[in-house]
Amino acid sequence: MSIVLLATDVDRVHNEVEAALDGDHDLVRVHAGAAVLTAVTEHDPALVVLDLQIGNMGGIAACLDLRLEQRAGRIPDQRVVILLDRAADEWLAGQAEADAWLVKPIDPLALRNTVDEVLAAATA
Repeated sequence: MSIVLLATDVDRVHNEVEAALDGDHDLVRVHAGAAVLTAVTEHDPALVVLDLQIGNMGGIAACLDLRLEQRAGRIPDQRVVILLDRAADEWLAGQAEADAWLVKPIDPLALRNTVDEVLAAATA
């Protein structure tokens, strides 16, 4: 089973992601965007799922931080999915170089399919 790192401070989002990915992936949760980089180095996840709104460092900033660390060669390439609050946020996710994004509320089947597609692209 692959590890999926989820960054959210909302229990409902955690529960929905956990239910959608249960059985196929081990879910590791952090409650702050600032904790994402450390969790990536500790757990070496196959995928990082970022909630757009996370305390003082949201999903966009956390994704940009991962991309900068990748380019500097300090961490391996990461696959990132961002959970957006509205369709208007899609431009931001693209600018942050997220591999994929979904607009909440979370559709479990869409999330599972997106995760599978991103992970398949990573191994291709």
